[in-house]
Amino acid sequence: MQSSRPVPVRRTSRLPRGARRLQLLQAAQEVFVAHGFHAAAMDDIADRAGVSKPVLYQHFPGKRELYLALLEQQVTELTDRVREAMSGTQDNRDRVHGAVRAYFDFIDAEGGAYRLVFESDLRNDDEVRALVDRANRACVEAVAEVIAGDTGSSPEQAHLLASGLTGLAETSARWWLAQKGTLPREEAVSLMSSLAWRGISRFPRVEGEPPAG
Repeated sequence: MQSSRPVPVRRTSRLPRGARRLQLLQAAQEVFVAHGFHAAAMDDIADRAGVSKPVLYQHFPGKRELYLALLEQQVTELTDRVREAMSGTQDNRDRVHGAVRAYFDFIDAEGGAYRLVFESDLRNDDEVRALVDRANRACVEAVAEVIAGDTGSSPEQAHLLASGLTGLAETSARWWLAQKGTLPREEAVSLMSSLAWRGISRFPRVEGEPPAG
């Protein structure tokens, strides 16, 4: 985590409640990503959002509740990306490519919010862990459903294969981000999706077709 203090911004004018909540979540993301949960302060978040601390507390009763709301937002973003990749095409190779791309896009998104999901310093909190686990399960479920339906694999086999694919996508995307600049993102996505496809395509389709080449 970076150690620089958040840059205060000028106080903002009155906003509708929904817009204000989004603004506060964005400010909280910047502070939590930079400092982690334990080192972040509500004063820092209020300053970053350009509001008074009482305004911040009107929306979130405490730092933990604010963190959970932000984490909920980010795990939903990730699962939506994976589900869209699975439902957006009937071509299984494109689905594999889309699943890998979903993780790369999420991890490479501006703001570094992926750190809250994959590198949180609050993982020992039961609710934080439950949210992250829910995201992992949802992503695995979305992929496993397609694998089971297309290959006739048992639910246990499909979930294991899906867990391998999502784990490959997450780990490789995080490694790539740390090395960013040495390999274009599209090339990295293509490499990892090709690796995954070479394994998954070996499973025969339900209709009895031979494995894809």
